[in-house]
Amino acid sequence: MSQIGIVAIGRNEGDRLKQCLQSVVGKAAQVVYVDSGSTDGSVEMAASLGVDVVALDLSTPFTAARARNAGFARLLELRPALDYVQFVDGDCEVVEGWLDKAQQMLDAHPEIVVVCGRRRERYPEKSLFNRLCEIEWDTPIGEAKACGGDAMMRAKAVQAVGGYNPNLIAGEEPELCVRLRQKGGKIWRMDAEMTLHDAAMTRTSQWWKRSKRSGHAFAEGAFLHGASPERHWVRESRSIWLWGVMVPSVALVGAWFTHGFSLLLLLAYPLIMFKIYRYLRSTGRSPQESRLYAIACVVGKFAEAQGLFQFHWNRLLGKRSQLIEYNTSAST
Repeated sequence: MSQIGIVAIGRNEGDRLKQCLQSVVGKAAQVVYVDSGSTDGSVEMAASLGVDVVALDLSTPFTAARARNAGFARLLELRPALDYVQFVDGDCEVVEGWLDKAQQMLDAHPEIVVVCGRRRERYPEKSLFNRLCEIEWDTPIGEAKACGGDAMMRAKAVQAVGGYNPNLIAGEEPELCVRLRQKGGKIWRMDAEMTLHDAAMTRTSQWWKRSKRSGHAFAEGAFLHGASPERHWVRESRSIWLWGVMVPSVALVGAWFTHGFSLLLLLAYPLIMFKIYRYLRSTGRSPQESRLYAIACVVGKFAEAQGLFQFHWNRLLGKRSQLIEYNTSAST
């Protein structure tokens, strides 16, 4: 226990934050909570649990990366000898036994610098959008290129690369993993339950904003690390350009010149949906889940295209992108 510190981040998480902190208090050497302007009593609640609280100065634009860096700095200030840090979002509860399993993996494999496990959606039955998150969290076991917001890392490895990039409004974890891997570290996804996540997505507008944020992250990631050999998120960005921008543009603009024949290009979308559906069915997913995820993947390209355009437009103007939030939580 003495080797692990916890950094949790959040804003207006309410009972979700309480569940998060209660799942780690007493199970690590130190717990630090970083708050980003909560108005729901989160700071007071965290302090009542004996958690060290860092309240960010909101005169500087907020990002989850900035919050994690602030929590990590405070953690090392309080416990400079810590070997490992578990980062967790305030809308997640750490599963019993995960901290021990993650530590054992890092203890046994010095080449691994990040371990993560299975993140599950707490209420997948409450909405189609929660169900989409549950499917999204189901990623392959073994060596990986990146982790998500919940992960245990070697403190010295994070220090060596300067922590998270505080300027990123999304995709900060994979970007950090790029730099960790460039230093020779490995990222490992364990076959173990890690956290319970509560997306609390009940509206299409929330899902659309979340997809838009993903598009922004893909575009910025490719801009930062798209060169060979990494090619970080280049394929994803090209897919957005193709299906979210080029195909519909050519089909619609060309309709006048081709007497409507260019609209046949739009038939590619159901074909892509079927391809995704068939793949998910081959992995054991139900027909309903496979159909839902396939439709979301294709329709989501248009939301992702908005995020991609937002990044490149702001980059050309030299403007800082504003945070894209799909609910009042800052950490999801």
